[in-house]
Amino acid sequence: MPKKAKSKYPIISCFTGGGFLDMGFEDTNFFEVVWTNEKNPTFAEMYECGYTNWKNEQGHKGDVKISHIGSIESINPEAIKNQAFGQNVPEHFGIIGGSPCQDFSSSGKNAGFSGERGKLTKVFFDLIKKISPSFFVVENVKTLYSRNVHRKELGKILAGLKKEYFIDIKILNAIHYGVPQDRKRLFIIGIKKPDEIKESFMEYDFTLPNPPVKKEYQNALNKYTWATVDEFQNGVVRPRGIPKELYVKHCLLQKKEEAKIENGNEYFKPYSKKFWKVKEGDTKNRSFKRLHRYRYSPTACYGNNEVHLHPFLPRRLSVREVLRIQSVPDSYILPSHISLTQKFKMIGNAVPFKLAYAVAETLKTTLVNQQKTKKENGIV
Repeated sequence: MPKKAKSKYPIISCFTGGGFLDMGFEDTNFFEVVWTNEKNPTFAEMYECGYTNWKNEQGHKGDVKISHIGSIESINPEAIKNQAFGQNVPEHFGIIGGSPCQDFSSSGKNAGFSGERGKLTKVFFDLIKKISPSFFVVENVKTLYSRNVHRKELGKILAGLKKEYFIDIKILNAIHYGVPQDRKRLFIIGIKKPDEIKESFMEYDFTLPNPPVKKEYQNALNKYTWATVDEFQNGVVRPRGIPKELYVKHCLLQKKEEAKIENGNEYFKPYSKKFWKVKEGDTKNRSFKRLHRYRYSPTACYGNNEVHLHPFLPRRLSVREVLRIQSVPDSYILPSHISLTQKFKMIGNAVPFKLAYAVAETLKTTLVNQQKTKKENGIV
C-alpha cells in the first residue's frame, strides 16, 4: 500500500543508499519520504535498519522499508507514482537523489555520461522530466559541473528541463554547515515554474538562496589556525577558537564507550607496523592516512573506500566514528552482520546529514514563500 503523506510535502527518493539525504529532508518536519529506491540489496538492508532505528527514536512506530530494490532503469515513471501515491497523485511533491558519481569524480575513470554509472544521471533527469514533480534535487560530486567536458553535457540535459523549471546549481562545502569535513558537493535544484511564466517568452533569472551559514562556520578553512602534523601519541596542543564540531576529536569514542555505543567497536583490526608510524594529521600518503584530532577530515573515506587512521590510537576509525564524521545521529544503527567494507562504502558515498538538512531547510522556506505569494495574489 502506498504511504499517506498526511499534511507533509511528499518526496520520492532515488538512489537512496543509506538515506542521509532523506534524513536531512525529513528532519525539517516539512517533507515526508513516501517512496525509495536502491539497487544494492546490502545497502537497502542497511538503510532499512538504520532508518528504522532513527525514526523509532523520534516516535515513529514500525519498520521502514525500501520501496523498490533494483535499478531505476527497471521501473517506469507511472509505476513509481502508483507505488508512491496510488490513484491520488498529489498536486505538489518532490524528487531527490544522489546519482552515482564515480564516472565524474576526480579519483574515478572520468568516463562521464557515457560510463556505466555516469549514464544513470541522465536516466535520472529523464525520469524527473517524465514524472514532473513540483521540485527536484540532484546531488553529485562538484566535478560534474566544474569540469568543462561534463558541464557541457549537463547543460544540454538541463536545457530540456528549463522550460518547465527554474534551475539553480550550487556547490556547497559540508564544513560550512557544521560537518567536520572539507567536502564540496554539487546540488542541482529545480522548482516548477508557474503556468503564466511557462507560456512567456521572457527569460527569468533564478537563484535559490544559499543555505544560511553560522558566523563561526563562515570561511572556516581559512579563518582558523588548524593543527597540521604532530608526532603520533606525543604532545598535541589544541588550537584556540575553533568550534569543536568542526574538528574530528568530538567524533571519536573513548575506549570505554566502544562496546556501549552501537557500531562503536566495529573497525578493521591493526595488522601493520604503519599503524604506529604514521604521524597524526599526515594525510598526504596515498594510503594509511591519519587524521588529526584538532582538524577536519578531508572526506569520510577515500580511495577505494579506505578508512582513515584514528588520530591517536593504532587502528582505523570505527563505523560509528565515520558515521559521526558524516554528522549522522547515533540513533542511526547499522546491522552487525554486514561486512565493514560494505558499511564504509555506503557511508562514504553518502551526502553528510547536516548538509542535506541545510539544503532541505532552504528549499522548505522557498516553497512556503512561493505558496504564500500565490495566496496573497489569489491564485490558490
